[in-house]
Amino acid sequence: MPNVTFKFDKEKDLWNNWDKSNNVSLVGEYQIPDSIKKICEGKSLEEAKPELTKALKKIHSSSLIKLQIKSVEKAWSKIEKEYFHRMDRIMKHKYEKDCTAYLTTCRYSPYYTNGDWFMFGFFYSIPAALLTCGHEIMHFYFHKFYWDDVKKEIGEEKTWHLKEALTVILNLEFRDLWFARDESKKGHEELRKFISEEWKKEKDFDKLLKKCVDKLKVEGVK
Repeated sequence: MPNVTFKFDKEKDLWNNWDKSNNVSLVGEYQIPDSIKKICEGKSLEEAKPELTKALKKIHSSSLIKLQIKSVEKAWSKIEKEYFHRMDRIMKHKYEKDCTAYLTTCRYSPYYTNGDWFMFGFFYSIPAALLTCGHEIMHFYFHKFYWDDVKKEIGEEKTWHLKEALTVILNLEFRDLWFARDESKKGHEELRKFISEEWKKEKDFDKLLKKCVDKLKVEGVK
């Protein structure tokens, strides 16, 4: 079973705040404070870093950083075994690589398959942080075992949308582990509804993917 390590890396957090300030179309305007966006927008990371470091200094030096990490780490340890057991069964594959979860003060939590790491929010509640872990690790499964084959069928953009929409399964099979609800990204509502309905009919991930791919070939993402 994989191990999830929880850490804080100031450099990664600075980068995440800077990167998302320059990609607000991806994350949404409301997730980036105006004060942070003003420092970072239209600048290189090196240009923004001195002022950004100063702006985040108090929160970066707060004892709440370590407390949040320890709290989420302890909570995750209670459900980790069950989470991977269920996800292995659903995906029909075992994900065996360890992951690292980095705390971020940004309200957007990205993931990166190169290095198997993702981020979870300083401002998240414990249930929301656990959901984030489950959500991002589900993406790791999809990238490792399904991404390439699906991409050949429907292309990269639709595969990305499908990968995000599939996390609705967390609401159907995992919600008792964290009680928070995985919310739809804008534009995925119809696809997530389709996935939910088909999953309830037959809980077979391979068959579900085929149905989704066939649907997306004809209709696209709605």
